[in-house]
Amino acid sequence: MGFGLVVRFVARDAAAAHAFDELAQEALEGIRAEEPGTLVYVNHAVPDKPNVRVFYELYADRAAFEEHERQPHVRRFLAERGQYLESFEVTFLDEISGKGSSTEQAT
Repeated sequence: MGFGLVVRFVARDAAAAHAFDELAQEALEGIRAEEPGTLVYVNHAVPDKPNVRVFYELYADRAAFEEHERQPHVRRFLAERGQYLESFEVTFLDEISGKGSSTEQAT
């Protein structure tokens, strides 16, 4: 069953938001190349809130998420992100059903 999370980041200012986006892009390059269990990993901008970013992440399962967290590119992102942020909030998600979801494919 799929495992996901949504993370809301608030950057200190516009320059910090830009630097945060660059850091996230570096992590994404490693995620694309080395993480088959990471199904979706998207950085979203929020209209009318230029310093807010929302990540949507979907993993094949909890083990894939745990493997993601061990990767060097993710560990670097986690270690460096704080210098750009005022705050962040993580919401973990357990899949019930949906279009394109692992439960849809299992039925």
